[in-house]
Amino acid sequence: MLALAVMNHIVDFMCNIYSPVLAVCDIVTIFMSILVIHEKPYMIISLFFTRKFQPAKNNHKYAVCIPARNEEPVIKNLIDSIKKQDYPQELITIFVVADNCTDNTAKIARENGAVCYEHFNPDERTKGFALKYLFEQIEADYGVQSFEGYFVFDSDNLLKKDYISRMNDSFDAGEKIITSYRSTKNWTESWIASTYAIHWLRSIRWRHRARSVLHLATNIQGTGFLFSNEIVKNGWKYTSLTEDRALTADCVVDGYEISYNNDAVFYDEQPTSLRVALRQRLRWSKGHLQAFAESGWGLFKNIFIDKNTKRKEDDAWYDYLWRTVRHRFMSFDTFAQLIPKNIIYVVKWILTKLIFYPFIVWKSGATFWILGGDNIIANSIKYFIHDIPVTLEPGWKSYLLSILLVIWARIFYRICKYFINIWIAVYIFIIEYKNIPKFSIWRKIFYCFTWPTFDIIQRYTQYVAVFKKVEWKPIPHNSKVTIEDLEQ
Repeated sequence: MLALAVMNHIVDFMCNIYSPVLAVCDIVTIFMSILVIHEKPYMIISLFFTRKFQPAKNNHKYAVCIPARNEEPVIKNLIDSIKKQDYPQELITIFVVADNCTDNTAKIARENGAVCYEHFNPDERTKGFALKYLFEQIEADYGVQSFEGYFVFDSDNLLKKDYISRMNDSFDAGEKIITSYRSTKNWTESWIASTYAIHWLRSIRWRHRARSVLHLATNIQGTGFLFSNEIVKNGWKYTSLTEDRALTADCVVDGYEISYNNDAVFYDEQPTSLRVALRQRLRWSKGHLQAFAESGWGLFKNIFIDKNTKRKEDDAWYDYLWRTVRHRFMSFDTFAQLIPKNIIYVVKWILTKLIFYPFIVWKSGATFWILGGDNIIANSIKYFIHDIPVTLEPGWKSYLLSILLVIWARIFYRICKYFINIWIAVYIFIIEYKNIPKFSIWRKIFYCFTWPTFDIIQRYTQYVAVFKKVEWKPIPHNSKVTIEDLEQ
Protein backbone atom coordinates (compact mmCIF):
# COMPACT_ATOMS: atom_id res chain seq x y z
CA MET A 1 0.00 0.00 0.00
CA LEU A 2 2.89 2.35 0.78
CA ALA A 3 4.43 1.68 -2.62
CA LEU A 4 1.09 2.40 -4.31
CA ALA A 5 0.75 5.69 -2.41
CA VAL A 6 4.28 6.71 -3.39
CA MET A 7 3.58 5.92 -7.05
CA ASN A 8 0.33 7.91 -6.95
CA HIS A 9 2.25 10.89 -5.58
CA ILE A 10 4.85 10.56 -8.35
CA VAL A 11 2.14 10.33 -10.99
CA ASP A 12 0.35 13.38 -9.59
CA PHE A 13 3.62 15.33 -9.41
CA MET A 14 4.59 14.49 -12.99
CA CYS A 15 1.12 15.37 -14.26
CA ASN A 16 1.14 18.69 -12.39
CA ILE A 17 4.45 19.85 -13.89
CA TYR A 18 3.67 18.53 -17.38
CA SER A 19 2.00 21.79 -18.45
CA PRO A 20 4.92 24.06 -17.40
CA VAL A 21 7.40 21.69 -19.08
CA LEU A 22 5.25 21.69 -22.22
CA ALA A 23 5.10 25.50 -22.17
CA VAL A 24 8.90 25.75 -21.97
CA CYS A 25 9.24 23.25 -24.83
CA ASP A 26 6.74 25.26 -26.88
CA ILE A 27 8.90 28.35 -26.40
CA VAL A 28 11.93 26.35 -27.55
CA THR A 29 9.94 25.17 -30.58
CA ILE A 30 9.07 28.77 -31.51
CA PHE A 31 12.72 29.80 -31.08
CA MET A 32 13.92 26.93 -33.28
CA SER A 33 11.30 27.76 -35.90
CA ILE A 34 12.58 31.34 -36.07
CA LEU A 35 16.10 30.00 -36.70
CA VAL A 36 15.02 28.20 -39.88
CA ILE A 37 12.48 30.73 -41.19
CA HIS A 38 14.87 31.96 -43.89
CA GLU A 39 15.83 28.55 -45.29
CA LYS A 40 12.99 28.19 -47.80
CA PRO A 41 13.58 31.65 -49.32
CA TYR A 42 17.25 30.66 -49.68
CA MET A 43 16.22 27.49 -51.53
CA ILE A 44 14.07 29.50 -53.96
CA ILE A 45 16.80 32.09 -54.60
CA SER A 46 19.42 29.35 -55.10
CA LEU A 47 17.23 27.62 -57.66
CA PHE A 48 17.57 30.57 -60.03
CA PHE A 49 20.54 32.68 -58.99
CA THR A 50 24.17 32.59 -57.97
CA ARG A 51 26.60 35.46 -57.75
CA LYS A 52 28.73 36.11 -60.84
CA PHE A 53 32.06 37.94 -60.83
CA GLN A 54 33.59 40.08 -63.57
CA PRO A 55 36.98 38.98 -64.96
CA ALA A 56 39.76 40.24 -62.71
CA LYS A 57 41.74 43.31 -63.70
CA ASN A 58 44.70 42.28 -61.55
CA ASN A 59 46.45 39.02 -60.81
CA HIS A 60 47.24 38.55 -57.14
CA LYS A 61 49.98 36.60 -55.37
CA TYR A 62 48.78 33.47 -53.60
CA ALA A 63 50.06 30.72 -51.35
CA VAL A 64 48.47 27.29 -51.56
CA CYS A 65 48.39 25.50 -48.19
CA ILE A 66 48.09 21.71 -48.12
CA PRO A 67 48.06 19.87 -44.78
CA ALA A 68 48.95 16.22 -45.45
CA ARG A 69 49.05 13.14 -43.21
CA ASN A 70 50.40 10.08 -45.04
CA GLU A 71 49.07 11.23 -48.41
CA GLU A 72 51.70 9.56 -50.61
CA PRO A 73 49.13 8.11 -53.09
CA VAL A 74 47.43 11.45 -53.92
CA ILE A 75 49.69 14.42 -53.14
CA LYS A 76 51.43 14.41 -56.55
CA ASN A 77 48.13 14.56 -58.46
CA LEU A 78 47.01 17.63 -56.52
CA ILE A 79 50.31 19.44 -57.08
CA ASP A 80 50.14 18.55 -60.78
CA SER A 81 46.65 20.05 -61.05
CA ILE A 82 47.94 23.25 -59.41
CA LYS A 83 50.88 23.46 -61.79
CA LYS A 84 48.55 23.07 -64.77
CA GLN A 85 46.44 26.07 -63.81
CA ASP A 86 45.98 28.77 -66.46
CA TYR A 87 47.05 31.31 -63.82
CA PRO A 88 50.63 32.75 -63.82
CA GLN A 89 52.73 30.18 -61.97
CA GLU A 90 55.15 32.82 -60.68
CA LEU A 91 52.28 34.14 -58.53
CA ILE A 92 51.58 30.74 -56.91
CA THR A 93 53.68 29.16 -54.17
CA ILE A 94 52.69 25.67 -53.03
CA PHE A 95 53.23 24.84 -49.35
CA VAL A 96 52.78 21.34 -47.94
CA VAL A 97 52.93 20.53 -44.24
CA ALA A 98 53.69 16.83 -43.82
CA ASP A 99 51.95 16.33 -40.50
CA ASN A 100 53.20 13.41 -38.38
CA CYS A 101 53.81 11.41 -41.57
CA THR A 102 55.35 7.94 -41.66
CA ASP A 103 55.44 7.64 -45.47
CA ASN A 104 57.02 9.52 -48.39
CA THR A 105 54.58 12.45 -48.49
CA ALA A 106 57.30 15.05 -47.81
CA LYS A 107 59.72 13.53 -50.35
CA ILE A 108 57.08 13.43 -53.12
CA ALA A 109 55.93 16.99 -52.36
CA ARG A 110 59.47 18.36 -52.65
CA GLU A 111 60.22 16.36 -55.80
CA ASN A 112 57.17 17.95 -57.42
CA GLY A 113 58.12 21.52 -56.58
CA ALA A 114 56.30 22.23 -53.31
CA VAL A 115 57.85 23.91 -50.30
CA CYS A 116 57.41 21.25 -47.62
CA TYR A 117 57.65 21.54 -43.86
CA GLU A 118 57.56 18.47 -41.63
CA HIS A 119 55.63 18.64 -38.38
CA PHE A 120 56.15 15.94 -35.74
CA ASN A 121 54.12 16.32 -32.58
CA PRO A 122 51.86 13.41 -31.48
CA ASP A 123 49.97 15.78 -29.17
CA GLU A 124 49.01 18.06 -32.08
CA ARG A 125 47.28 15.82 -34.58
CA THR A 126 44.41 17.83 -36.01
CA LYS A 127 44.40 19.53 -39.39
CA GLY A 128 44.13 22.83 -37.51
CA PHE A 129 47.42 22.21 -35.68
CA ALA A 130 49.08 21.36 -39.00
CA LEU A 131 47.92 24.69 -40.46
CA LYS A 132 49.03 26.52 -37.32
CA TYR A 133 52.53 25.09 -37.70
CA LEU A 134 52.56 25.86 -41.43
CA PHE A 135 51.67 29.52 -40.94
CA GLU A 136 54.36 29.83 -38.26
CA GLN A 137 56.93 28.56 -40.78
CA ILE A 138 55.63 30.83 -43.55
CA GLU A 139 55.87 33.82 -41.21
CA ALA A 140 59.45 32.90 -40.27
CA ASP A 141 60.69 32.25 -43.83
CA TYR A 142 58.57 34.55 -46.01
CA GLY A 143 56.33 36.70 -43.86
CA VAL A 144 52.59 36.03 -43.91
CA GLN A 145 51.93 39.42 -45.50
CA SER A 146 54.14 38.60 -48.50
CA PHE A 147 51.21 36.70 -49.99
CA GLU A 148 47.94 38.50 -50.68
CA GLY A 149 45.76 35.45 -50.22
CA TYR A 150 45.87 31.84 -49.01
CA PHE A 151 44.17 28.80 -50.50
CA VAL A 152 43.54 25.72 -48.35
CA PHE A 153 43.14 22.27 -49.90
CA ASP A 154 43.11 18.69 -48.72
CA SER A 155 45.69 16.42 -50.34
CA ASP A 156 43.08 14.38 -52.21
CA ASN A 157 41.69 17.42 -54.06
CA LEU A 158 42.12 18.18 -57.76
CA LEU A 159 41.60 21.60 -59.35
CA LYS A 160 39.92 22.37 -62.65
CA LYS A 161 42.48 24.19 -64.81
CA ASP A 162 40.83 27.63 -64.43
CA TYR A 163 40.12 27.26 -60.69
CA ILE A 164 42.60 29.85 -59.40
CA SER A 165 41.67 32.30 -62.18
CA ARG A 166 38.00 32.12 -61.24
CA MET A 167 38.76 32.53 -57.53
CA ASN A 168 41.01 35.47 -58.43
CA ASP A 169 37.96 37.10 -60.02
CA SER A 170 36.25 37.04 -56.62
CA PHE A 171 39.34 38.16 -54.74
CA ASP A 172 39.95 41.03 -57.15
CA ALA A 173 36.34 42.11 -56.65
CA GLY A 174 37.19 42.76 -52.99
CA GLU A 175 35.99 39.55 -51.37
CA LYS A 176 38.11 38.56 -48.37
CA ILE A 177 36.92 34.95 -47.93
CA ILE A 178 35.62 32.80 -50.78
CA THR A 179 34.59 29.17 -51.00
CA SER A 180 34.02 27.24 -54.22
CA TYR A 181 32.18 24.50 -56.09
CA ARG A 182 32.97 21.15 -54.49
CA SER A 183 32.56 18.29 -56.94
CA THR A 184 33.39 14.61 -56.37
CA LYS A 185 35.98 12.54 -58.20
CA ASN A 186 34.81 9.08 -57.04
CA TRP A 187 30.99 9.25 -57.35
CA THR A 188 30.52 5.59 -58.25
CA GLU A 189 33.10 3.89 -56.02
CA SER A 190 30.43 3.12 -53.41
CA TRP A 191 27.02 4.24 -52.22
CA ILE A 192 28.77 5.88 -49.24
CA ALA A 193 30.75 8.13 -51.60
CA SER A 194 27.55 9.04 -53.44
CA THR A 195 25.86 10.27 -50.24
CA TYR A 196 28.75 12.67 -49.62
CA ALA A 197 28.67 13.83 -53.24
CA ILE A 198 24.95 14.63 -53.02
CA HIS A 199 25.46 16.36 -49.67
CA TRP A 200 28.09 18.76 -51.06
CA LEU A 201 25.85 19.63 -54.01
CA ARG A 202 22.94 20.17 -51.62
CA SER A 203 25.14 22.57 -49.64
CA ILE A 204 25.86 24.51 -52.81
CA ARG A 205 22.18 24.75 -53.68
CA TRP A 206 20.80 25.39 -50.20
CA ARG A 207 23.60 27.34 -48.54
CA HIS A 208 26.24 28.92 -50.74
CA ARG A 209 24.40 30.30 -53.76
CA ALA A 210 21.74 32.38 -52.01
CA ARG A 211 24.02 33.75 -49.33
CA SER A 212 26.55 34.83 -51.93
CA VAL A 213 23.89 36.58 -54.04
CA LEU A 214 22.67 38.43 -50.93
CA HIS A 215 26.24 39.37 -49.86
CA LEU A 216 25.92 37.43 -46.61
CA ALA A 217 28.20 34.78 -45.10
CA THR A 218 28.04 31.19 -46.20
CA ASN A 219 30.01 28.57 -44.30
CA ILE A 220 33.52 27.34 -45.04
CA GLN A 221 33.59 23.57 -45.52
CA GLY A 222 37.08 22.35 -44.72
CA THR A 223 38.73 22.64 -48.12
CA GLY A 224 38.57 24.57 -51.38
CA PHE A 225 38.56 28.09 -49.98
CA LEU A 226 40.60 31.29 -50.22
CA PHE A 227 41.10 34.06 -47.68
CA SER A 228 42.97 37.33 -47.47
CA ASN A 229 46.25 37.58 -45.56
CA GLU A 230 44.54 39.87 -43.04
CA ILE A 231 42.65 36.86 -41.66
CA VAL A 232 45.94 35.32 -40.50
CA LYS A 233 47.92 38.46 -39.71
CA ASN A 234 48.26 37.12 -36.15
CA GLY A 235 48.71 33.51 -37.21
CA TRP A 236 46.33 30.56 -37.51
CA LYS A 237 44.51 29.80 -34.25
CA TYR A 238 41.85 27.23 -35.23
CA THR A 239 42.97 23.84 -33.94
CA SER A 240 39.74 22.09 -32.96
CA LEU A 241 38.30 18.96 -34.60
CA THR A 242 36.46 21.14 -37.14
CA GLU A 243 38.62 24.18 -37.72
CA ASP A 244 36.39 25.30 -40.60
CA ARG A 245 33.38 25.83 -38.31
CA ALA A 246 35.42 27.89 -35.85
CA LEU A 247 36.95 29.98 -38.65
CA THR A 248 33.51 30.65 -40.13
CA ALA A 249 32.07 31.76 -36.79
CA ASP A 250 35.00 34.04 -35.91
CA CYS A 251 35.02 35.69 -39.33
CA VAL A 252 31.29 36.41 -39.12
CA VAL A 253 31.70 37.88 -35.63
CA ASP A 254 34.42 40.12 -37.05
CA GLY A 255 32.05 41.29 -39.80
CA TYR A 256 33.44 39.46 -42.83
CA GLU A 257 31.27 38.27 -45.67
CA ILE A 258 32.00 34.72 -46.82
CA SER A 259 31.30 34.58 -50.52
CA TYR A 260 30.97 31.72 -53.01
CA ASN A 261 32.18 31.31 -56.59
CA ASN A 262 30.10 28.83 -58.57
CA ASP A 263 32.55 28.81 -61.50
CA ALA A 264 35.60 27.73 -59.46
CA VAL A 265 35.40 23.93 -59.47
CA PHE A 266 37.55 21.48 -57.53
CA TYR A 267 37.18 17.75 -57.00
CA ASP A 268 37.20 15.94 -53.69
CA GLU A 269 37.63 12.26 -52.83
CA GLN A 270 34.85 10.86 -50.62
CA PRO A 271 35.06 7.97 -48.15
CA THR A 272 33.93 4.61 -49.53
CA SER A 273 33.85 2.62 -46.29
CA LEU A 274 30.98 2.85 -43.79
CA ARG A 275 33.44 2.43 -40.92
CA VAL A 276 35.57 5.34 -42.13
CA ALA A 277 32.48 7.45 -42.81
CA LEU A 278 31.15 6.88 -39.29
CA ARG A 279 34.52 7.84 -37.82
CA GLN A 280 34.66 11.03 -39.88
CA ARG A 281 31.06 11.98 -39.18
CA LEU A 282 31.56 11.46 -35.43
CA ARG A 283 34.53 13.85 -35.59
CA TRP A 284 32.43 16.38 -37.51
CA SER A 285 29.65 16.10 -34.93
CA LYS A 286 32.01 16.55 -31.99
CA GLY A 287 33.70 19.48 -33.68
CA HIS A 288 30.30 21.02 -34.44
CA LEU A 289 29.44 20.90 -30.73
CA GLN A 290 32.84 22.33 -29.79
CA ALA A 291 32.46 25.17 -32.28
CA PHE A 292 29.04 26.03 -30.88
CA ALA A 293 30.40 26.02 -27.33
CA GLU A 294 33.30 28.29 -28.37
CA SER A 295 31.54 30.70 -30.74
CA GLY A 296 27.78 30.36 -30.21
CA TRP A 297 27.51 33.00 -27.51
CA GLY A 298 29.58 35.52 -29.48
CA LEU A 299 27.36 35.06 -32.53
CA PHE A 300 24.19 35.35 -30.45
CA LYS A 301 25.40 38.57 -28.80
CA ASN A 302 26.29 39.99 -32.19
CA ILE A 303 22.66 39.75 -33.26
CA PHE A 304 21.77 42.40 -30.68
CA ILE A 305 25.04 44.21 -29.96
CA ASP A 306 27.15 44.94 -33.02
CA LYS A 307 30.54 46.28 -31.92
CA ASN A 308 32.38 45.37 -35.11
CA THR A 309 30.60 47.49 -37.75
CA LYS A 310 32.37 50.83 -37.61
CA ARG A 311 30.83 54.01 -38.96
CA LYS A 312 33.02 55.71 -41.56
CA GLU A 313 33.51 59.46 -41.72
CA ASP A 314 31.72 59.81 -45.05
CA ASP A 315 28.94 57.33 -44.18
CA ALA A 316 25.35 58.32 -44.75
CA TRP A 317 23.17 57.07 -41.93
CA TYR A 318 21.38 54.58 -44.19
CA ASP A 319 24.71 53.07 -45.39
CA TYR A 320 25.79 52.46 -41.81
CA LEU A 321 22.32 51.13 -40.92
CA TRP A 322 22.40 48.70 -43.82
CA ARG A 323 25.87 47.41 -42.91
CA THR A 324 24.99 46.82 -39.28
CA VAL A 325 21.67 45.13 -40.16
CA ARG A 326 23.50 42.88 -42.62
CA HIS A 327 26.16 42.05 -40.05
CA ARG A 328 23.57 41.23 -37.39
CA PHE A 329 21.68 39.02 -39.81
CA MET A 330 24.89 37.20 -40.78
CA SER A 331 25.44 36.50 -37.07
CA PHE A 332 21.87 35.22 -36.74
CA ASP A 333 22.26 33.08 -39.85
CA THR A 334 25.58 31.54 -38.75
CA PHE A 335 24.26 30.99 -35.22
CA ALA A 336 21.27 29.17 -36.74
CA GLN A 337 23.61 26.89 -38.68
CA LEU A 338 25.84 26.23 -35.67
CA ILE A 339 23.24 25.50 -33.00
CA PRO A 340 22.91 21.70 -32.54
CA LYS A 341 19.28 21.39 -33.61
CA ASN A 342 19.17 17.59 -33.52
CA ILE A 343 20.27 17.54 -29.87
CA ILE A 344 17.65 20.11 -28.88
CA TYR A 345 14.86 18.32 -30.76
CA VAL A 346 15.62 14.90 -29.26
CA VAL A 347 15.86 16.31 -25.72
CA LYS A 348 12.50 18.00 -26.22
CA TRP A 349 10.98 14.73 -27.52
CA ILE A 350 12.37 12.70 -24.60
CA LEU A 351 11.04 15.18 -22.06
CA THR A 352 7.56 15.70 -23.44
CA LYS A 353 6.77 12.38 -25.11
CA LEU A 354 8.88 9.74 -23.41
CA ILE A 355 9.09 10.96 -19.81
CA PHE A 356 6.08 13.13 -18.96
CA TYR A 357 3.29 12.12 -21.35
CA PRO A 358 3.10 8.44 -20.23
CA PHE A 359 2.22 9.68 -16.73
CA ILE A 360 -0.71 11.60 -18.22
CA VAL A 361 -1.84 8.33 -19.80
CA TRP A 362 -1.42 6.52 -16.47
CA LYS A 363 -3.69 9.03 -14.77
CA SER A 364 -6.23 9.85 -17.46
CA GLY A 365 -5.89 7.37 -20.32
CA ALA A 366 -5.57 8.35 -23.99
CA THR A 367 -6.28 7.35 -27.58
CA PHE A 368 -3.37 6.73 -29.96
CA TRP A 369 -3.46 6.51 -33.74
CA ILE A 370 -1.08 3.90 -35.13
CA LEU A 371 -0.49 5.81 -38.37
CA GLY A 372 -0.32 9.23 -36.77
CA GLY A 373 1.59 12.01 -38.45
CA ASP A 374 0.82 14.78 -40.90
CA ASN A 375 3.17 14.35 -43.86
CA ILE A 376 2.75 13.21 -47.43
CA ILE A 377 3.87 9.61 -46.76
CA ALA A 378 1.69 9.13 -43.67
CA ASN A 379 -1.34 10.70 -45.38
CA SER A 380 -0.82 8.52 -48.47
CA ILE A 381 -0.75 5.36 -46.35
CA LYS A 382 -3.86 6.44 -44.47
CA TYR A 383 -5.61 7.07 -47.78
CA PHE A 384 -5.33 3.38 -48.63
CA ILE A 385 -5.34 1.92 -45.11
CA HIS A 386 -7.61 3.39 -42.47
CA ASP A 387 -5.80 4.51 -39.35
CA ILE A 388 -6.08 2.24 -36.32
CA PRO A 389 -7.01 3.81 -32.96
CA VAL A 390 -5.67 2.34 -29.72
CA THR A 391 -7.60 3.37 -26.59
CA LEU A 392 -5.73 3.15 -23.30
CA GLU A 393 -7.51 3.14 -19.96
CA PRO A 394 -5.89 4.77 -16.92
CA GLY A 395 -3.36 2.56 -15.10
CA TRP A 396 0.25 1.45 -15.02
CA LYS A 397 -0.18 -1.03 -17.89
CA SER A 398 -1.28 1.80 -20.15
CA TYR A 399 1.77 3.75 -18.94
CA LEU A 400 4.09 1.03 -20.23
CA LEU A 401 2.15 0.54 -23.45
CA SER A 402 2.11 4.29 -24.12
CA ILE A 403 5.93 4.34 -24.02
CA LEU A 404 6.03 1.65 -26.70
CA LEU A 405 3.46 3.55 -28.78
CA VAL A 406 5.41 6.81 -28.46
CA ILE A 407 8.57 5.04 -29.64
CA TRP A 408 6.62 3.48 -32.55
CA ALA A 409 5.28 6.93 -33.51
CA ARG A 410 8.86 8.23 -33.60
CA ILE A 411 10.02 5.31 -35.75
CA PHE A 412 7.08 5.75 -38.13
CA TYR A 413 7.85 9.47 -38.41
CA ARG A 414 11.49 8.73 -39.23
CA ILE A 415 10.52 6.13 -41.85
CA CYS A 416 8.28 8.72 -43.52
CA LYS A 417 11.08 11.30 -43.40
CA TYR A 418 13.45 8.79 -45.00
CA PHE A 419 11.25 8.44 -48.06
CA ILE A 420 10.51 12.16 -48.23
CA ASN A 421 14.26 12.93 -48.22
CA ILE A 422 14.77 10.74 -51.28
CA TRP A 423 13.37 13.66 -53.28
CA ILE A 424 16.35 15.79 -52.29
CA ALA A 425 18.60 13.44 -54.26
CA VAL A 426 16.15 13.47 -57.18
CA TYR A 427 16.25 17.28 -57.13
CA ILE A 428 20.06 17.30 -57.08
CA PHE A 429 20.34 14.86 -59.99
CA ILE A 430 17.98 17.03 -62.04
CA ILE A 431 19.27 20.51 -61.17
CA GLU A 432 23.00 19.63 -61.22
CA TYR A 433 22.95 17.13 -64.10
CA LYS A 434 25.57 19.09 -66.09
CA ASN A 435 28.10 18.74 -63.28
CA ILE A 436 27.47 15.08 -62.40
CA PRO A 437 29.44 12.41 -64.29
CA LYS A 438 27.51 10.09 -66.58
CA PHE A 439 26.39 6.79 -65.10
CA SER A 440 23.36 4.55 -65.44
CA ILE A 441 19.86 5.60 -64.43
CA TRP A 442 19.62 2.48 -62.26
CA ARG A 443 22.65 3.53 -60.27
CA LYS A 444 21.13 7.00 -59.85
CA ILE A 445 17.88 5.48 -58.58
CA PHE A 446 19.88 3.36 -56.14
CA TYR A 447 21.78 6.42 -54.92
CA CYS A 448 18.50 8.28 -54.42
CA PHE A 449 17.30 5.54 -52.07
CA THR A 450 20.59 5.36 -50.13
CA TRP A 451 21.06 9.14 -49.90
CA PRO A 452 18.88 9.69 -46.76
CA THR A 453 21.36 7.65 -44.71
CA PHE A 454 23.67 10.68 -44.78
CA ASP A 455 21.35 12.71 -42.55
CA ILE A 456 20.56 9.66 -40.40
CA ILE A 457 24.27 9.20 -39.69
CA GLN A 458 24.57 12.90 -38.91
CA ARG A 459 21.73 12.74 -36.41
CA TYR A 460 22.97 9.73 -34.46
CA THR A 461 26.65 10.68 -34.47
CA GLN A 462 25.61 13.98 -32.88
CA TYR A 463 23.87 12.07 -30.11
CA VAL A 464 26.99 9.94 -29.54
CA ALA A 465 29.32 12.95 -29.73
CA VAL A 466 27.66 14.54 -26.69
CA PHE A 467 29.06 11.77 -24.50
CA LYS A 468 32.09 10.38 -26.35
CA LYS A 469 35.63 11.71 -26.42
CA VAL A 470 36.72 11.97 -30.05
CA GLU A 471 40.22 12.15 -31.49
CA TRP A 472 41.22 13.38 -34.94
CA LYS A 473 42.19 10.54 -37.26
CA PRO A 474 43.13 10.85 -40.94
CA ILE A 475 40.81 9.64 -43.70
CA PRO A 476 42.66 7.32 -46.10
CA HIS A 477 42.89 8.53 -49.71
CA ASN A 478 43.95 6.10 -52.43
CA SER A 479 42.29 7.33 -55.62
CA LYS A 480 44.51 7.30 -58.71
CA VAL A 481 42.19 9.68 -60.59
CA THR A 482 44.00 12.64 -62.17
CA ILE A 483 42.66 15.97 -63.36
CA GLU A 484 43.09 14.74 -66.96
CA ASP A 485 40.80 11.79 -66.21
CA LEU A 486 38.10 14.13 -64.92
CA GLU A 487 38.40 16.62 -67.75
CA GLN A 488 38.04 13.85 -70.31
